[in-house]
Amino acid sequence: MRPFHLAFAVTDLEATRHFYGTVLGCPIGRESPGQWIDFDLYGHQMSAHLRPDLPRDPSSGSAGAPSSGTVDGDTVPIPHFGVILQMDDFLALAKRLEADPATRWGLKPKLRFEGQSGEQRTLFVFDPSGNALEFKAFADDMGIFAV
Repeated sequence: MRPFHLAFAVTDLEATRHFYGTVLGCPIGRESPGQWIDFDLYGHQMSAHLRPDLPRDPSSGSAGAPSSGTVDGDTVPIPHFGVILQMDDFLALAKRLEADPATRWGLKPKLRFEGQSGEQRTLFVFDPSGNALEFKAFADDMGIFAV
């Protein structure tokens, strides 16, 4: 499978650099100072573009916040993006995020759809600009698209 590319808006490039580069551990790629930074998010190209007047931060409830949905009884932010990880990578990331007191949780790590088709571990966090990210892992990758 080829990597995907996602360009997304952020309000502060240095806070974004810290979150994606240090907190999430993403290698930093090309950048245009004051404009954008590329990150390697588990092999995928994420391009953070500076938009200082971005009017949304769903974690703070500010005006313009996106809506939410419900999955397995939990409220989840919409829109969101993320990566399906191998279980060991998910558990390591969850541990790193739980150890960081600055982590802005949307949903702390949990097991979803327990005992059902598609059973998965999941978590949601917000980056410094309020972008919602979901990371998940399946015990069996056949569950990713299971119905």
